[in-house]
Amino acid sequence: MKTIKGPALFLAQFAGDEAPFNSLDSIAAWASGLGYKGVQIPSWDARLFDLKRAAESRTYCDEVKGTLAEHGLALTELSTHLQGQLVAVHPAYDEMFDGFAAPEVRGNPKARQEWAVGQLKLAAKASQNLGLTDHGTFSGSLAWPYIYPWPQRPAGLIETAFDELAKRWRPILDAFDEAGVNLCYEIHPGEDLHDGITFEMFLERVGNHPRCHILYDPSHLILQQLDYRGFLDVYREHIQMFHVKDAEFNPSPKQGVYSGYQSWADRAGRFRSLGDGQIDFKSIFSWMAANDYHGWAVLEWECCLKHPEVGAREGATFIRDHIIEVTERAFDDFAAGGADEAANRRILGLK
Repeated sequence: MKTIKGPALFLAQFAGDEAPFNSLDSIAAWASGLGYKGVQIPSWDARLFDLKRAAESRTYCDEVKGTLAEHGLALTELSTHLQGQLVAVHPAYDEMFDGFAAPEVRGNPKARQEWAVGQLKLAAKASQNLGLTDHGTFSGSLAWPYIYPWPQRPAGLIETAFDELAKRWRPILDAFDEAGVNLCYEIHPGEDLHDGITFEMFLERVGNHPRCHILYDPSHLILQQLDYRGFLDVYREHIQMFHVKDAEFNPSPKQGVYSGYQSWADRAGRFRSLGDGQIDFKSIFSWMAANDYHGWAVLEWECCLKHPEVGAREGATFIRDHIIEVTERAFDDFAAGGADEAANRRILGLK
């Protein structure tokens, strides 16, 4: 068994224009001061990281790791969630997602999609240069507007959408394979890969690609009323990244999973700071320990009620207290009597 690494912090929700959140050095000092041992870097945030430079320069990558090391931190993974979203955008979302792209490709869906693919390929090379083994992203979506089958979907609509999605991602997966890095899709509503079934549909279409894996975040599963604990058993071989994020689902006579277009604070399903929601993290961390999960426990903080800096401070303690330092021997070794094959056959009454 392996002891999970952590606690670590995804920096996306904390980066900003004010110190200490406006440079890698200062935000690293802040995170270290809270007790974090690693950080996950959003590759799109130029205040913290230069993706193109990282793809081209091992020297720059050494500088990034050196900056973190000065504060006792490791780099856990890079993230391209925003760029991954733009690999596949349904026209209904063109304007809403356009802000994720570089200014020079906004308003031009074809150029935007090509830019996004280029970003993912840079991320593969950057991850390799940084010595990373896993990378987190979103799949994007072409079929999401048709999630509910009304009006009745034309035959083959979803299949065509997934065929196209796989066609767009296959060259990216190949680039990650060449870099020796797993590409882990966060299973997330709004993405075409939003549950286990849709992941399987995609995996089949990319030929069971060896780099196609999952970023496990139980908050997105409980809000869909999936069995988030059973998900680990079903997709064990594909769980290569872990976002520690809490959530709660409190249906009422007025709203359920869809939550009636309400704001986050008023939704039946909403994200909560660690420990304030309903996720059974003791069970999840026990599973991770028992199943040799090799990676990091990374806090992705989102909450509609609590201040983010409070959530970050509490989150470090929460994760640290849930990590199980695995044992190197059986608890009942003290009672072991020793045995050999002959003794075993005598015990069983065998000649």
